[in-house]
Amino acid sequence: MFRRSFTAAGSAVLWLAVPVHAETAYPLTLTNCGVDVTFEAAPESVVTVGQAATEILYSLGLGDKVQGTSVWFTDVLPEFEVLNAGIERIADNDPSFESVVAKRPGLVAVQYEWHVGAQGIVATREQFADLGIPTYTLPADCIGKDNTAGSDGTRLEQYEMDSLYQGITELAQIFDVGDRGDALVADLRAREAAAIEKAQALTLGNATAVFWFSSAEMDIDPYVAGQGGAPANMMQALGLENVVSSDEEWPVVSWETISRANPTIIVAARMERRRFEADDIDKKLEFLRSDPVVSLMDAVTKDRVVILDAHSMDPSIRNIAALETLADALAESDLK
Repeated sequence: MFRRSFTAAGSAVLWLAVPVHAETAYPLTLTNCGVDVTFEAAPESVVTVGQAATEILYSLGLGDKVQGTSVWFTDVLPEFEVLNAGIERIADNDPSFESVVAKRPGLVAVQYEWHVGAQGIVATREQFADLGIPTYTLPADCIGKDNTAGSDGTRLEQYEMDSLYQGITELAQIFDVGDRGDALVADLRAREAAAIEKAQALTLGNATAVFWFSSAEMDIDPYVAGQGGAPANMMQALGLENVVSSDEEWPVVSWETISRANPTIIVAARMERRRFEADDIDKKLEFLRSDPVVSLMDAVTKDRVVILDAHSMDPSIRNIAALETLADALAESDLK
């Protein structure tokens, strides 16, 4: 059976196996998403607005610095369940400006500019700066991307894993744990290369794919991955063609259009969030099986459906485990 389920799991990093780098020299000034941010010392505490930032900090061994988290799509990585249970979740989705400020953080670490940015729905970076609170946005959400266009922004350049690794490295610098950052990046790079090598050894021909994140209602046009984002990066790396041509991060595309393209593979998101009915993976699968048009697609009739955690479809450390799962699924499929 081709259908595979994936729950992203990080791999343990042996920090002591990596040469210890020099301590961070403060004051440290970084240009982050067009904003210069200066740190006189390592922050004593941090609040996260976005699961990707939370899991990077946990992976760097900085859980003791995290005073509050927000914006969750799915359960935390299994190895951090105990740690995360002891940290306040300020909000499942969008936190208020006041709730973040109330924690008096030394840093606010942000996943998406649309939460904290020029038009941030939580606040602008200037609002935090006025209170003496620095902000850091993961570069993966701003490098080569216009976040003023479309609800989720438009990629002007292809997303590359290097921007993810830059975020890890810079957060490690900010908190003076550069050796941990180097070890984590080295581990992720090695796993990324191995997954790509595995897929490149296959003969996939003209295989195509669509990544289905969710739908506002079960039977209306779905939110699918456009060109340029993390799913597009995965497809390109593994030798798959995206049937969606839009440069928006997550455009709405009709099922009729997708069905005409007849993707070889469907990748469906599983999440704990229940903002929309289609957030439920079981309802996604039932729709694929029962819709009179969608059910006729090759990916459905030949059981080429791969299930990934929703969070692995956005730039995050989970991208690597998603690549591994997709490469494994391709290797076991009837396409090789």
